[in-house]
Amino acid sequence: RPNALRTKTSSHFNLKETMALSVRGLPKLSTTKASKATRVVTRASMWYGPDRAKWLGPYSDNACPSYLKGEYPGDYGWDSAGLSADPETFAAYREAELIHARWAMLGALGCVGPELTGDSSLAPNPWFKQGALIFQDGGLDYLGNPSLVHAQSIVAVLACQVVLMGLAEAYRVNGGPAGEGLDKLHPGESFDPLGLADDPDTFAELKVKEIKNGRLAMFSMF
Repeated sequence: RPNALRTKTSSHFNLKETMALSVRGLPKLSTTKASKATRVVTRASMWYGPDRAKWLGPYSDNACPSYLKGEYPGDYGWDSAGLSADPETFAAYREAELIHARWAMLGALGCVGPELTGDSSLAPNPWFKQGALIFQDGGLDYLGNPSLVHAQSIVAVLACQVVLMGLAEAYRVNGGPAGEGLDKLHPGESFDPLGLADDPDTFAELKVKEIKNGRLAMFSMF
């Protein structure tokens, strides 16, 4: 009898946690994952919903605007300038922040690369001087290997960047061979080669990690 009561109590507790996740706008747990409900609730509720971590910690009760409800990753309830009051403006800013964050993470990695690989002879070279190597005699060999990319014209490099970035942005906004109506900000549906969105709970946490690392990268690049 005590074991049966304990099992029933545990099942009821897991059901309540599952309902709490659903109310907070988080992915609902399936019955097969009910045994992991405690771990998921602890992990996910830290970043989403009314009980998420906020910018003033325990003193955030009256410091967070009502329109920031913890529905999106990276929402700490801070908007002293009122930039997120209008839903359409908020959506535009959220998209711009995420795209800039991804470019900043790539840029931070791009700063480390030249420090490791150096110039054409693989000699140490500061990252902020790496671009000037294209103006030297013979141009710039990427990774010191002329068979990879042998850049000799800054105009040609700029043109390639504009075309490639433009095509990537057009694909992201308008869709492409992977299908129409895709999420413009995150992988999923027809475009998810790495399977990042297979588990909705893990995917929700990855979104938080991405925006947090992206904000740090934007600050470091600034």
